[in-house]
Amino acid sequence: MTVDWRIRFGVLALIWGFSFLFIKVGTEGFAPFQVTFGRLLFGTAVLAVAMLLKRERLPRGRRTWLHLTVAAFLLNALPFSLFSYAELTIPSTLAGICNATTPLWGMVLSLVALSEDRPTRVRAAGLGIGFIGVLTVLGAWQGFSGLDVTGTMLALLASFSYAVGWIYVRRTLTGTGASNLSLAGSQVGLATLQLAVVTPLFTSLPSSIETVPLLAVIALGALGTGYAMLLQYGVVAEVGPTTAAMVTYFIPVIATAAGVAVLDEQLSWNTPVGAVIVLAGAALTQTRPRSTRGVVLATAVPTEPAASEPAPPEPAATTTRHP
Repeated sequence: MTVDWRIRFGVLALIWGFSFLFIKVGTEGFAPFQVTFGRLLFGTAVLAVAMLLKRERLPRGRRTWLHLTVAAFLLNALPFSLFSYAELTIPSTLAGICNATTPLWGMVLSLVALSEDRPTRVRAAGLGIGFIGVLTVLGAWQGFSGLDVTGTMLALLASFSYAVGWIYVRRTLTGTGASNLSLAGSQVGLATLQLAVVTPLFTSLPSSIETVPLLAVIALGALGTGYAMLLQYGVVAEVGPTTAAMVTYFIPVIATAAGVAVLDEQLSWNTPVGAVIVLAGAALTQTRPRSTRGVVLATAVPTEPAASEPAPPEPAATTTRHP
């Protein structure tokens, strides 16, 4: 808290923006499930240390732990794995832009799942604009030529999972009495256990461990899943959730710049143009009447996410907003 919040905000955006690059590099040496498991393992370690230092207690109640288990799957285990598999065949830049569609999915789901969060004309327009942006990114007028459909669908499904998870968290984990850090640490820990069961069933140990992919997985977990959440809590506490949530709109920009500059990924004109349209639409879907503007999601992420984090629940809920 001694560092200006703007600096911490910038660091948070950089970490979550570079997460897609870390995923891409990690999959060059490990299977997607292994990347996800490593990410969750190192993220859990960071959050566990923070909980010990702050003397946080674990959440109580079997019902709370049941809801946390579902949230861990929807907000961590599933989307993290989907992004890892997606980046086997699509650039990290496209994955980062797909992540930005989460507010659009949240808007669609709110029509069905959140009766108290009905769309206004402006938000409905934002949904339409965002959809046009997605089609622009994918090059729909070219018949999606040169696009890996499977990888792209996996990335979009990961973003959809974030939206479902946030709505679930809003409905089930608000008002539990536990702190955000306690809920988040427990959630990520449960996701680690889920991947610990799944990973051995679908992968085998790599014949050799390459240094760069290993460092990428460590950075993805320790920074992108653990430390970034701690940074976000500090920013939210200092300047409020509305300002903190603006980090979402920097993530695809940084992800695109990192992919082009570091990984030498090719970028056609429709990708950045479509990304801008997607972000504009996503921003419009988040406009709310003044009476509800104080309600925000304390994320994860991110999912990815981030959170990485659009149509947010009450502050007491936990999520993971990063990718």
